[in-house]
Amino acid sequence: MKHEVLVIGRGGQGILLFGRVLGVAAAKYAQLHVSATESYGSETRGTESRVDMIISDKLEEIDYIKVRKATIFLVMYPFNLEKYMDMISDNACIFLNATYIEDFPEKPDWKIHRAPYTEIAEKETGTIRTANIVALGHVVGKTGIVKPEHVIDAIREIVPSKWLELNIKAFNVGLNLP
Repeated sequence: MKHEVLVIGRGGQGILLFGRVLGVAAAKYAQLHVSATESYGSETRGTESRVDMIISDKLEEIDYIKVRKATIFLVMYPFNLEKYMDMISDNACIFLNATYIEDFPEKPDWKIHRAPYTEIAEKETGTIRTANIVALGHVVGKTGIVKPEHVIDAIREIVPSKWLELNIKAFNVGLNLP
């Protein structure tokens, strides 16, 4: 089992926290091998943020530190989408934050999931700051990349106590999205 996960969005959307939680869930709690990189603009908010993560049950399958062909692709905000189109594998699971993304090219083998993560987060938790974790729940629920309890353990480890219950709630909401 090997997954190449590519997450893009803008600064302030919690893209890096998404990657950190998923990485800890996979490496520490699911005992999988993980390689991850992150990039972001120098401004605090508004510039492109990106996480590349390779997760595998076999160490030898992690042969590069960046995604070459994403099997899981999450777009929280449509920064330069055209530059990522060639990085999506033929049978990818694609997750789109429908709050910001209306149009997205489709290929027959892609499994595209759309949900307004930002709107759902605000409605269910009272803040848009949990949209990343709603999206994480959706990704985990649809792909089975790690067990939900591994993610909840990682959230408990990483997220500050004042945000803990909201993030667990957000994850569970995302986990149950259609």
